[in-house]
Amino acid sequence: MPHPLGHDIDARARRLLRTLIAQYLADGEPVGSRTLSRSSGLDVSPATIRNIMADLEEAGLVASPHTSAGRVPTPRGLRLFVDSLIELQPLPLEDMARLQRELPPGPTTTRDLLGNVSSLLSAMTHFAGVVTVPRQVDFPLRHIDFVPLPESRVLVILVFSDNQVQNRVVQLARPLDGRELEQAANYLNAHFAGLRLDDIRAHLLRELREASSELNQLLSSAVELAAASFAPQSEADDVLVSGQTNLMGYSELANLERLRELFEAFQKKNELVQLMEVCARAPGVRLFIGEESGFAALDGCSVVTASYGAQGRVLGAVGVIGPTRMAYERVIPVVQATAGLLSDALNRAATAL
Repeated sequence: MPHPLGHDIDARARRLLRTLIAQYLADGEPVGSRTLSRSSGLDVSPATIRNIMADLEEAGLVASPHTSAGRVPTPRGLRLFVDSLIELQPLPLEDMARLQRELPPGPTTTRDLLGNVSSLLSAMTHFAGVVTVPRQVDFPLRHIDFVPLPESRVLVILVFSDNQVQNRVVQLARPLDGRELEQAANYLNAHFAGLRLDDIRAHLLRELREASSELNQLLSSAVELAAASFAPQSEADDVLVSGQTNLMGYSELANLERLRELFEAFQKKNELVQLMEVCARAPGVRLFIGEESGFAALDGCSVVTASYGAQGRVLGAVGVIGPTRMAYERVIPVVQATAGLLSDALNRAATAL
C-alpha cells in the first residue's frame, strides 16, 4: 500500500531518500551529503542536497545523530521506502531451491515441520525466525482408536492429518466393552476421517437428533464417545522461535537492557503470540517497523510475517524479527516464499488422507 507521504515529496527528494536508505541499510552508518552527491547520480550541488535533506528531516523521514553530520532514516522513512520506493523481486532461484531442499520432504508432524521452518528462516536471514503453532483441532482427523480403562473410562487415541497423535482420557456415563468400542471406532473412521473434530461432533449430534428413538446401539455408542472425545479443549497458543542469539550481533540491538527486554519477550511469548495472531488474520505479507508493532520490546526491531494455511483455512503466520536496518527487498521474498512452501506441504499432508 503506497505511503501517504510518498506523494508529498518530489522525484528528486524520493531518489535521494532511496539512495540514503540503501546506503544506510548496506553499512549502518549515517550518510552525508557528499556521499549522496556521488551515489545518487543527480547533477545537483551538495548545498542543494543539504536543503533537500533538511526538508526530509522536517518531514520526519530522516534524522541526524548527534555524533555525525550525516543522516539516517527514521522508522517513518523506512516505512515509505518499503511501501513505495523499492520494487520487490521474486526470490532468487538458488534461495528457493535451498528452501525446497531443506524443508522435510517426507511425512512429519506439523510441529516438527514448523520447528524446521523457524530454523530455516533464521538461517536464511540471520535474524530470529518465528512461526505460530496452529491448534490441533484445526487439522482433519486421520484415524481414531478407543482403549477401555477401568471405571467407565476410555483412552481416546486421535491421529491427525499432520501425523500428530493426541491422547485423551474420557469419562463415560456407562462402561463400553472392547467390542462396542471397536465398532464405534470403525464407524467413525469409515464415515468421518478427513473432517475436523468440531465438524464430526456437530454432524453426529445432528444425526442423534434426527434419529430420535430409532437410534441404533452402534450410533448411540459412537455419539456418546464422540461427544466426550471431541469436546472442545483449551489449547495454549504457542509460537516457535529460532536464532534469537543472532540478534546479539547487531550493534543497533547491542544495548543490554534492550536485549534483556527482547529475550524476555521471546521467553514469555504472550506479546509475540498476540502480534503473530494479528498477522495471521491478514492475507499476504505484514511488516512492522519499530514501534508499529505496539510492543515496547520490539521498538528497535522490524517484524516481517506472512500467513500460511491449508485447504483454504489460515492456520498461522511465519516471519522473522531483526533490526530495523535489514535488507527488506531480500527478507520479504524469503518470508513470503517460506509461507507458500509451508502451505504447500500442509496441503499435501491433508490430501494424503
